[in-house]
Amino acid sequence: MMTRITTILTVSFICLGLTNPAFAAAKEKKASDAGKDKAGATGVNNYNAGNKAFEAKQYPQAIAEYSRAIDLNPKQPEFWENRGFAYLAMERYDEANTDFTKVIELAPNDDRAYLGRAQIYLKQQVFDLALADAEKAIQLKPDNIAAVQIRGFTNNGLQQWDKAIADFDKAIQTNPNDWQNYDARALAYRKLKTYDKAIADYDAAIQQNPNNAQEYARRGYTYAEMRDYEKAIPDFQQALKLNPNDPDTPMRLQYAQSMLAQKNAPTPTPIPDATPAPTVATTLFTPLNIVLGLVVLGILAAVIRLLTRGKVEPTSSKRIR
Repeated sequence: MMTRITTILTVSFICLGLTNPAFAAAKEKKASDAGKDKAGATGVNNYNAGNKAFEAKQYPQAIAEYSRAIDLNPKQPEFWENRGFAYLAMERYDEANTDFTKVIELAPNDDRAYLGRAQIYLKQQVFDLALADAEKAIQLKPDNIAAVQIRGFTNNGLQQWDKAIADFDKAIQTNPNDWQNYDARALAYRKLKTYDKAIADYDAAIQQNPNNAQEYARRGYTYAEMRDYEKAIPDFQQALKLNPNDPDTPMRLQYAQSMLAQKNAPTPTPIPDATPAPTVATTLFTPLNIVLGLVVLGILAAVIRLLTRGKVEPTSSKRIR
């Protein structure tokens, strides 16, 4: 029996950043008629050995086994597909893309190939191509919640917040125990400034994943946007406790602390204006000026009198005859 690996990429956004991938295996799938040779000439033995190595996270060994299987039977799409997921696990995106494209060529209705390639485009932030492949995967298999989840991450990348929320609503309804769905939906709510719903989703993500420093940092950031610094500060402190090497959280913590201190600072008492000095009258008719004027007039009168005082003109003794 052949096992097809179905890989779901773990993707979480903040400022549109991506986390490292984590992978989970697998679904059972019967071999096609091309893969039933007991002697192993069609590559089934190497394929199964590759799956065991993949599940043990021994990706280079898995790639080697899948490559031998492909050499023996290059028309078997599962061989290319699982090697593509192994390349994806090692972040060898170009090689993974080539393998998933080959699967689509061999099996155009294989939804996993589109899902795998969508994850590559998502990691590379080529959101339009990621969206197209996720949509194709959903078209081929409408109940493929992994594809709906990838489409939700892609809609976040495209800043189509309402569409992302709708995708994660569906993903949460189907799988309420995946904290990534709450985390990604919280981002969309925060971008729409629907803060209460964003906080509720971060609460759910933290409840399911209590040791994730990023969740506390993101919830703290949301509280800070709400200017609820009393709640932002303990979240930033918890994030630093879980991840002391985070370069961004210390600055956010300091900002929240300074804003809280400013918020709680007592309002300074206004200093009353000084009483203005009385305006000095500019009129000339002040008592002092009047007295001075009289004095001056008296002096002038005395001077005039002295200047006009003189001898009386003598009267002529001659008579006019």
